[in-house]
Amino acid sequence: MYDSQDVDLDFEEEADTVFVNDTSCSQGHRSSLNLRSQLGGSICLLCFSNLVSNPLSPTVHVSYALFQIERSLSHPPFLRSVLAFHPHFLLCPLVAALSSFDDEPIAAQIIRLIVNLCASNDPSVRQEFVSRVSDRIASGTLAWSSRQLHMIHCLGVLLNCENDDLIAHIRDVYSLITILVTGLQLPSDEIRGEILFVLYKLYALKNTSAEGDDTDILVSFCPKLLYLLGDVLMKSQNDDVRLNCIALLTMLAQGHLLREEGAYDTCYLSYSDGADSEENIEGVKELSLVNLLAEAIKGPLLSSNSQVQISTLDLLFHYLSSIGTLDNQIHVMVEENIADYDPVVRMCLQVLDFLSTAKEAFKLRLVIGFHTLIPVLHYVAEVPFHPAQFQTVKLIYECISECPGAVSSSQMEELVLVLIKMLKKNSNGEMGMTPDTFIMACSVFVVLIRSPSCNGDLDLPKSVEDAVKHAALSCICISERDINQILQCLYLLKEAYAYSHDGNTINSSKLTLRSCILDICRTHLLPWLISGIHEMEEEIVLAVLETFHLILLHSSNDAMEFAESLISSSWFSFSFGCLGLFTGDRMKYRVYLLLSSLIDSLLGNDSGQPIRDTALDLPSDPVDLVFLLGQRRSNNLNLPSCQTAILLIMYTSTLYDERIADEKLVLASLEQYILLNRSDFHDPTNDNLIVTQLVNLYGLLRGLGKMNHEIHYSQEAEEILFRLIKNDEWDLLSARIHTVSLRWLFQQENIVESLGHQILAFCRNYNLEGGDIIIGNIYQTIDVQTLAELVSEKDNYGARLFVCLLAQLFEEGQEHDVISVLNLMATLIHICPAASDQLSLHGIGSTMSTWCYSSNTFSETTFMSILLLVFNILSSVHPEALSADQSWIVVTMKMMEYFIPPENSDVLSNESLFVIGILSLILHLSTSKALEEASKTILFNTSIISAVNTAVCAAASKGPALVDHDEGTSIGETLIFVLLLHYFAIRSLHATVQGVVDWQNFFVSTNPAEPLPFIGIHCHDLCRILHFGSPVVKIIASYSLLELFNRVSNQINNTHEELKCSVGYLMSIKSILEGLVFYDDARVATNCAVCLSMLLRWEKLENQTKLHGKSNWCRMIMEEMTVSLVSPRLASPSLAKSQRPAIHIATAMLKQKEIPRWMRTVFNNSCISGILNSIDASSLSLETLVLLHELLKSDFLSTEQTATISQMLQECRKHIYTNSECLPSEPIKQVLTTPYDLGDVYSYLIDLMSSETYIDMDSWGFHVGNKRLLEEIELFLRTLTVDNTCR
Repeated sequence: MYDSQDVDLDFEEEADTVFVNDTSCSQGHRSSLNLRSQLGGSICLLCFSNLVSNPLSPTVHVSYALFQIERSLSHPPFLRSVLAFHPHFLLCPLVAALSSFDDEPIAAQIIRLIVNLCASNDPSVRQEFVSRVSDRIASGTLAWSSRQLHMIHCLGVLLNCENDDLIAHIRDVYSLITILVTGLQLPSDEIRGEILFVLYKLYALKNTSAEGDDTDILVSFCPKLLYLLGDVLMKSQNDDVRLNCIALLTMLAQGHLLREEGAYDTCYLSYSDGADSEENIEGVKELSLVNLLAEAIKGPLLSSNSQVQISTLDLLFHYLSSIGTLDNQIHVMVEENIADYDPVVRMCLQVLDFLSTAKEAFKLRLVIGFHTLIPVLHYVAEVPFHPAQFQTVKLIYECISECPGAVSSSQMEELVLVLIKMLKKNSNGEMGMTPDTFIMACSVFVVLIRSPSCNGDLDLPKSVEDAVKHAALSCICISERDINQILQCLYLLKEAYAYSHDGNTINSSKLTLRSCILDICRTHLLPWLISGIHEMEEEIVLAVLETFHLILLHSSNDAMEFAESLISSSWFSFSFGCLGLFTGDRMKYRVYLLLSSLIDSLLGNDSGQPIRDTALDLPSDPVDLVFLLGQRRSNNLNLPSCQTAILLIMYTSTLYDERIADEKLVLASLEQYILLNRSDFHDPTNDNLIVTQLVNLYGLLRGLGKMNHEIHYSQEAEEILFRLIKNDEWDLLSARIHTVSLRWLFQQENIVESLGHQILAFCRNYNLEGGDIIIGNIYQTIDVQTLAELVSEKDNYGARLFVCLLAQLFEEGQEHDVISVLNLMATLIHICPAASDQLSLHGIGSTMSTWCYSSNTFSETTFMSILLLVFNILSSVHPEALSADQSWIVVTMKMMEYFIPPENSDVLSNESLFVIGILSLILHLSTSKALEEASKTILFNTSIISAVNTAVCAAASKGPALVDHDEGTSIGETLIFVLLLHYFAIRSLHATVQGVVDWQNFFVSTNPAEPLPFIGIHCHDLCRILHFGSPVVKIIASYSLLELFNRVSNQINNTHEELKCSVGYLMSIKSILEGLVFYDDARVATNCAVCLSMLLRWEKLENQTKLHGKSNWCRMIMEEMTVSLVSPRLASPSLAKSQRPAIHIATAMLKQKEIPRWMRTVFNNSCISGILNSIDASSLSLETLVLLHELLKSDFLSTEQTATISQMLQECRKHIYTNSECLPSEPIKQVLTTPYDLGDVYSYLIDLMSSETYIDMDSWGFHVGNKRLLEEIELFLRTLTVDNTCR
């Protein structure tokens, strides 16, 4: 093991002369190897050799030893002693040391020692070093480590010492060159550079060797070596590597090795090293040698190093001259545009650039030679950062700007396309350009915009659009910002936008250009400015703000849209942030001007003028603005104008939810402003708009304070503002108002009357045509949506305000205003149905009764507006919100008095039908304990009863012809509303006069000609209408019949009385119901099936007739139903629709005391198993489960079947809990607008009827939803448990 303490270099200071010691070193080595240094001490060469040649020696020791020996050798006496006594002693250890250590400083020390030793007059030292180093490299034992690199570098240094015949001392030149050629394939410029230099020296020494033969040492490595050299030259960006490679290629060209390209191409595979060669030069082997060289020399030709360029040209010259008459190779060079890479082009352009300073003398010559610049621009545009790009574009700019019209249209089009291509490649990172070139390219397009006469047939807007887009993206995306480049781009942007507004502004190309510029500013420039403001120079920020200002100055929709984009980016806060970063007057003036134009676009009518007038007087800090607002005006002549501007800034910024200062601070300053300047508010010369902005801003601040539970405010300032409002110095409609401010104002009871005047003005200006209804609060202005939200909420006086206003107008008899308010209130409910609750709670019913008692005469238009409002209220109100007083009775009687004709008529007017719809709503609400007394006046009104009976008799008498009288006819429409009124009357009778009505009177009467004492239709008339009526009539009649059957069934069950009608009467009803079980409309079919199931259960029919047990019709229904249940895909569409109604009938028959025998034949074991196989946990319906439940109770199911059902129900319950969402169901609501449609009215009533039919039914009704299904699952499992227990 090596120990550093075992070696003693014995550096003892004894004398100043150099000689051989007569004593040995501490290790006992021979004294002849122990040399004294000139500085004193001694160096044992053997110890030194052992140290540096041992790869395990610490590098610090080795470095120190090398330093000492190198310093000693720097003294000539010591060097002479070493060379005299031991010239070859250090050869082996130094070569071994060079191959043992990776440390680069140690390698540099060793190489310097070798060079010093080779400086002797004895050439054998250098020759032996060359021999040993080349052997070590050729052996390949060092692989491609840093030690191998040091060896190659050392060999290059040795070969570069003198032009001796050193190559003769390289024992294995072929192996050495093989290793070097292999190393060229490594992706390292450092290794390649060293190898290229050694190859160059070897080739040069071989050619100058005195003992050289005619054999070329590199010919056997061609063409592989040539391809590798071409690859290195093409890929390397290092000029030193390029120079070495070019030097070697030049010598090969001089040696005519490049001339044999054709032969190398054909025999390349025979010279290759098999798979290794295929892998290492795979990227270039598919190119011919001449193509490879053509590509390889392009980069060096464009190098900024003149020596590289000249050497490349020298290589090109020797190569082209060496191939003699082979025109094919020269042709390839020409096609590869090698001529275009000549640096002479750049020099010519630079000279032309200097000459262009003589403008007048140069101008004419430039025009004459302009056509030569076009191909040059093509060439330089294809090369990233080409040095000649700037001069070329500059000369083009000077020609276009100085001599407009001198360039032809074709030349101009070609130039524009090339410039756009350059900008595009620069923006997407494909090819860069210098900032000067970019600026000059933008300048060319500016000249084109300003000099349209030179455009010719060019589509300039499209070209400018592309140029602006790519230029802007280039500036925004570059990592290193160049201020001049960005400023020139913004200048081009402004010129392009101004150009898009010049001349024919409806030009589609200019509109597209304008849209593109706005998109750039909105989606790119604006986010870039906001995100990078802290890193930008002031000049750039000013230029961007100027660009935005230019857009806002053009009054158009584009300016409005861009203003909204700025607002959505919190532009007020950003603007004052700019003022905080850049405190100069230029920035302040630009920011305030931009804000003034922004307010112009947002509020209109030059609203920002106060800011423009005081831009230089306003402070930059928002806190100073707030402070200035709270000062007395009389203290400074300029103060009123500044305060007006500050108030405008505060008002507009808060309008868009921006807070540029603390809200409490602003409120305190605003109150101080009100208190100190109160007398100025009553000056008739003052603009009411300022007072309006003041009130709106104050309301917002107070509203925000209330939301944050902050109640500190000046009551005196509030009273001053309230007086301004009451004196009509505040106009709600003249300025936009924040919803928070509007809500706070509507919460102030002291100004309700004044708000009423404002709302009346709004109603007068409001157009009820649907297009004017604004849904949303985009512009923070008062609109119908805002009013609807206020009226629908409890925390303000909105609903009370409208009710009181309407009552006042009824008393005053101002019909036009009444209609306006009525229509607006109807629209409010249309937007927010919840508004009907608040209107009802605040006495809208009493207000309507005011109309009834009014002595003023109102037109039919007014009556219809009242009816429309009443319908909207009753169709959307919650029953609990309706008042319990008698006001709605008066309104109801008034409606019946005016619109229900007393004479017998089978056709009613549209107004009468609309009233019937409203009466139906009143009857519907009575079932929820609301408007019960009003409902009674309807139920027992003789005029209505007569109208209903007349319409029913007329319809029933038509027989089969009734089907032709659908909703499109007067008779059909009248019948629809009468049937709807009858349905809701039945439900209202049950709710309001429960126990009074004998429901069996609907079936039979002692005097059939005598009408019922209340609204009602006999059962046989209903059945006739149901049978012959149109589809819509059938739907309503089936619901009415179902409701009637339900009431009769309940009465029979509760009183245990018998049916008073005959069996024949029931059988006729039964036949009609059976015929509609397969009707197309599922509602009709289901209603008839439920009615049929009730009829079958009635004891009288069951006891006195057994016809249903022998009924082929019932059996057919059951058989069809089982087919659809067992094989849903095989069943026809009609069978699939009738499945649910048939289940109702099947369930009813299974509940009979005596189940028909054929039921067991229909529901046999295989049928039930088939039904179970066709359903699963996710597809199980409530009706099917009820049927299975009845089959279980009737002992139709086997043990295996009950087990299958039980397991399926467990899975179904799990599926419901996992996947269902329990959402509360909202009641159906319908509101109308003017003009209303009767079709909408009866459609809503039908939906209302459909939604509530089964809510109060007994077990025969079926709820739709998971809750009812879960309940039925529990009932089934409970029944199954009881049966198992009994067994």
